[in-house]
Amino acid sequence: MIRVFFLTVLNKYASKWVVLFIDIILILLSYVIAYSIRFNISFDFNTFNLTQQLPLVGLVSTFCFLAVGSYKGVIRHTGVKDTFNVFFAITLFSISMGILLVLNQFFGIFKNFIIPRSIILIHYLVSLFMLIISRYAFKAFYEIISTELQSITNILIFGAGDSGIITYGAITRERRNNYDVIGFIDDDHNKINKKIDGVKIYSFNKIDENFIKKNNITEIIISTQKIKRNRLLEITDKLFKLGISVKIVPPLSKWIEGDFQANQIKKINIDDLLGREQIAIENPIVKREVEGKVVLVTGAAGSIGSEISRQLATYNLKLLILIDQAESPLYELQQQLLQSGKIDFIAIVADVRDVKRMTEVFEKYIPQNVFHAAAYKHVPLMEESPYEAVKINVCGTKNIADLAIKYNIERFVMISTDKAVNPTNVMGATKRVAEMYIGCLSEQKSLTKFTITRFGNVLGSNGSVIPLFKKQIDVGGPLTVTHKEITRFFMTIPEACRLVLEAGTMGIGGEIYIFDMGKSVKIFDMAKRMISLSGLKYPEDIDIKITGLRPGEKLYEELLANGEDTTKTYHEKIMIAKAQEMDVENIKNEILNLCNSHLELSNLKIVQKIKRIVPEYISNNSIFEKLDNNL
Repeated sequence: MIRVFFLTVLNKYASKWVVLFIDIILILLSYVIAYSIRFNISFDFNTFNLTQQLPLVGLVSTFCFLAVGSYKGVIRHTGVKDTFNVFFAITLFSISMGILLVLNQFFGIFKNFIIPRSIILIHYLVSLFMLIISRYAFKAFYEIISTELQSITNILIFGAGDSGIITYGAITRERRNNYDVIGFIDDDHNKINKKIDGVKIYSFNKIDENFIKKNNITEIIISTQKIKRNRLLEITDKLFKLGISVKIVPPLSKWIEGDFQANQIKKINIDDLLGREQIAIENPIVKREVEGKVVLVTGAAGSIGSEISRQLATYNLKLLILIDQAESPLYELQQQLLQSGKIDFIAIVADVRDVKRMTEVFEKYIPQNVFHAAAYKHVPLMEESPYEAVKINVCGTKNIADLAIKYNIERFVMISTDKAVNPTNVMGATKRVAEMYIGCLSEQKSLTKFTITRFGNVLGSNGSVIPLFKKQIDVGGPLTVTHKEITRFFMTIPEACRLVLEAGTMGIGGEIYIFDMGKSVKIFDMAKRMISLSGLKYPEDIDIKITGLRPGEKLYEELLANGEDTTKTYHEKIMIAKAQEMDVENIKNEILNLCNSHLELSNLKIVQKIKRIVPEYISNNSIFEKLDNNL
């Protein structure tokens, strides 16, 4: 209660005039102390002269403080600038007193008004010390009171290495969060039971329910920079069960100008919990391959296309052409690039299925590199609309690829999917047909180098499971999972797009690039982790409902088709899938026939044609399953 009173008084009534009054009092007190120091720390001097001089000291100091404005700063936020103002005011005061003393001696206005010169110097030093110290003492007093009024958060720091020590330092400097570091946690047995700045280091095995309750721990901050993803999963799973909030220190590359601040500590999210190491691609060849060139991106407004566009915009391109039929998302991307200062780009609303329109674009801008991201990708929707899937995924790809050859494009990079491998649905099968068409063109002699990138699910992309889970959590659940054993490979959007750009510089053409995505992730386990990340418990707060496999959906995704193998590239995580042998002329004619005839065909007939082109396409949980027995 007393603290609250003091805090209220300090906030409301510590006005600039109160500060001015206290400064004047301290100046007068410093003057008395200066006299005492001058006479061997005693009062064995003419105190009458002192009392006559004090009013002048008070008057001159008042004018100096008013002139400089040193009293106007908020004391509880005293900083370097405030200290400089005090220094300037005291210096001005001492100079003024020295001038007055000289004038008085010269003109003899006050014959008994004599001040030893050493007094002015001593007073200058004493008053400077007292006024600056008083401000910082007030600031410290305010912080102590305000900190004790807040509720203290007891935390542990995982990692007793350099990053952990830096995190500890940042936390102790940051008063607003009011953290109390109870201890460090480390896997290194040589560090356990030792102390850092008096704070003990514990083994992670020591952190159990009793330890948490005894020390009232509410948060654990993971500071280790090189922690493996599977270890991170083990740690978070255990802590979530204990009801502990988990936060994480960002990578060193994201520290502000190499310096870490406590406000950069963030809640751990699902991207951090991917069960594998992210692939880092830093290749100067990418810069060399795209700078100074005209680059075209189809499907530029989609989650993958927009990130490719943003990454390309960081290079010094001659022109970046953004193509998409979705007007609003394309407008949003346009505004993002403009706000970030990008000007060498053009956003065009166009449909890759419209040959006439796309020919106009190629003819006008003559792109040198093409990144083809335009596609329909939602499995259940395409299972109901094979006509649309063929029109965009196959015919749209064919249109852009044919134009690439016609206009002698240097590089054509197609973004494919792991669902094209041994497809069980229309979407995956049409993407496989598109891959096969690109493969056929690669066999022809042309100036264009064709490349395919094939990867798994992308975290946060349009239609991915993560945004769906977030929405379901927001409305109180339940989270819906199609099967308890269903697994998927995952990567982040920036990571996927770095791979695409990398693929645009590799090989001689005709390659399908895949990469080591680590272990696949159980969607059911991911759902449970997302519930925990939201501060809720499964199944007490939010349940998970098993809905059954959707049409065309399979339990496990694959990155290689039957008959495919891999060869290594210069990047240990990136591989080339050895393409299956195929009858190029026959397959190309079948694909041309599909594109020319699909307008008049029923969905059943369209799928039948696709199955002839892609023999490994076997429908799963779909109305088209009966076709498999007739082929």
